[in-house]
Amino acid sequence: MADKQIVLDANILVRAVLGVRARELIERYASTTIFYAPDVAFADAEEHLPGLYEKRNLSSAYAMKVYERISAIVQELPIAFYTGREEEARARIGPRDPDDWPVMACALTLDCPIWTEDHDFFGAGVASWTTDRVEQFLSNVM
Repeated sequence: MADKQIVLDANILVRAVLGVRARELIERYASTTIFYAPDVAFADAEEHLPGLYEKRNLSSAYAMKVYERISAIVQELPIAFYTGREEEARARIGPRDPDDWPVMACALTLDCPIWTEDHDFFGAGVASWTTDRVEQFLSNVM
């Protein structure tokens, strides 16, 4: 049974598909951590991934298999789950990037941290982890 939970930003979903480190961490800690992302993070990743595959000369078939593997681990949260925290999330994010409110709202609803490479979350009152540090949280080495 998982004993931790964390909300992923869209940039982590993209990194998990295109890179190695984020995917390895998600797969390694899937048995002890519940990974979540709002529906809009999945939509954002799906919108940007095809262009990124092409730009990097990656096989879209391979990349989609990786995306499907990651999508099977990361639980998608529908807007109905987190919309009740929209106002608070928007206030915390402020003018930095108002489109990030769903990730913040999910973290507030679940009372858990965020995994992101986006510095707009830092200083918003919710613990935020970057890929180079998140293993400290995931492995309980804190």
